[in-house]
Amino acid sequence: MKSPDAQGPRGPAASPSIQAWGIENLSLGISLGGADTAQRFRRLLSWVDLAEELNLHSVWLPEMHFAPGVNASPLTVLAALAGRTRTLRLGTTSLLLPIHHPLRIAHEVAALDHLSRGRVLLGLGRGFRAPLFSAFGLDPSTKRDRFDQALDLILETWAGRSPSLEGTPFEDVPPAFRAGPARPFQRPHPPLAVAAFGRKGLEQAARRSLPYLASPLEPFELIRENLEFHQKQMNGATQASTRPVPIMRTVFISDDPRTLALAMTALRAENPPPKAGAKLPAALARAVSVPLEERVILGDVSEVTARLKIYREELALNLLVVRPEIGGIERTDLEQSLRRLRQEVLPAVAG
Repeated sequence: MKSPDAQGPRGPAASPSIQAWGIENLSLGISLGGADTAQRFRRLLSWVDLAEELNLHSVWLPEMHFAPGVNASPLTVLAALAGRTRTLRLGTTSLLLPIHHPLRIAHEVAALDHLSRGRVLLGLGRGFRAPLFSAFGLDPSTKRDRFDQALDLILETWAGRSPSLEGTPFEDVPPAFRAGPARPFQRPHPPLAVAAFGRKGLEQAARRSLPYLASPLEPFELIRENLEFHQKQMNGATQASTRPVPIMRTVFISDDPRTLALAMTALRAENPPPKAGAKLPAALARAVSVPLEERVILGDVSEVTARLKIYREELALNLLVVRPEIGGIERTDLEQSLRRLRQEVLPAVAG
């Protein structure tokens, strides 16, 4: 594969392909939340062990800050998982580039990629909550520029160069401490995607020829609109047959109506309607205004299969990333759901 050689400021990264992502027909990954105690980390690790046992494609972790139980350092946790697993790919759903120094991120990701022998996937995000940027001393209005400039510097570092920080928001690092190049194990670099809600974020992803990672908050019709807009902005940069289409969903399978009702009740409690007067980005506000039933997939094997077939046929889904845990549901039921999804549903949806 050719070197990306980021083509000037805000140039494209390496063109995405299902081969680089390790996607085979229809692949399945899991998304895990945060952990802040030894007990919760043991639970997280047990899900990773099950994912490896089931020969799943990947495990994904978010980056979140300043709330109980969130994952503030996904790369650290993924480094632990690299030594525990052999085949599972290791991803971030939303590594928040605007709040980090890009040279540190470039070197940490390169180290993780070598440690895992090329199993890293990076979902990149900008963040949207004003308190996050305030806590890091940043102006929220600069987040998109910081994202672009940070990614430019990361790509240069991965391409084997020592990038200049002059004229960027990151130039206050003393020259003596500026890091040199950091070539990852994967060449030209680990596969990248962009977690985006709104059109500006989708445009940023398209300018880089990067896939759009659909959030579990987005309903089906919004994902369809976003995929169509994103591909139009890509202007034919990739063929549909080779394009990664990763979509995150909450999926739960059970034959027991009472268990399904309990799961829906728990999900509603986790996802209350926005408070009156709450200020949310327009795209996020639109997403959460849609009934929860349209944003989660619950049912028996036949019901879940039928709904996922629509995602496969109409959205060209080829990487399904599911959340395996739902509060208040017995662990045995949750594990059985993931097993049935892998062994019964996925083959039927893939065809």
